[in-house]
Amino acid sequence: MQRVPEKIAIVTGGAVGIGAAIVRRLASEGSKVTITDIQEDAGRALARELGCDFVKQDVTDEKQWQAVVSQVEKRHGALHILVNNAGIEGAIELGSPEVTSLADWQSVHRVNVEGVFLACRAAIPALRRAGGGSIINVSSTAGLVATPDFSAYGASKAAVRHLTTSVALHCARDGSRIRCNSVHPGVVLTPMLHRIVESIGKQRGVAAEEVLREFKAEIPQGEFQELGDIAHAVLFLASDEAKHVTGLAMIVDGGGTLAFGAGGTR
Repeated sequence: MQRVPEKIAIVTGGAVGIGAAIVRRLASEGSKVTITDIQEDAGRALARELGCDFVKQDVTDEKQWQAVVSQVEKRHGALHILVNNAGIEGAIELGSPEVTSLADWQSVHRVNVEGVFLACRAAIPALRRAGGGSIINVSSTAGLVATPDFSAYGASKAAVRHLTTSVALHCARDGSRIRCNSVHPGVVLTPMLHRIVESIGKQRGVAAEEVLREFKAEIPQGEFQELGDIAHAVLFLASDEAKHVTGLAMIVDGGGTLAFGAGGTR
């Protein structure tokens, strides 16, 4: 028995990495997924493989959001699931609060925060027309602990968490049957993580592999999260199994934030 049969979904940043894993998981459980991404070749290849739709989209473009939601409703008749996964890490070499450039701060927040805001705003009316649905915002454990070495990214992911709770309460109060939750991956082996460890390694004059080993040693369960771990969490929140779950911050990090504790640093 499929868990999201005939549910219509949009997954942003769905061409590669965590986004692609989410697309695969939702599609395998019966969802009709529209992949959006700026990485057109990878997105179209995945769409062909799975029989999904692909739309090239800049999530920071307000007009594109209206067009994407309208296109999905016209093609499939409804929208039931929105997964806001698109995100960027910004500068790591110059990421402290003292030296982060305004341009980098703004570019990270445009994608990671404004992109999620625009998505929620555009999708809520469509989800309401469908009789309800689920919004899942992919945040990060970086939004739950201090991130002095990449402050723009951490602040943006904290904003995603706060926006999630605001959307959740708004939709709960208006009776629209729309749920909104955030998922907070820990250290997942993705292209973004490899860029981060390489940058940190250069700053410290050590091999990226050494940085990666240090990251792994900080995870209480002793292993990195896999792409599928995040996809499984998203699937649960997208499904009717989570029909009374809203405003939740679902942490998938092998106990990492527990080890850092409130106010800790990553």
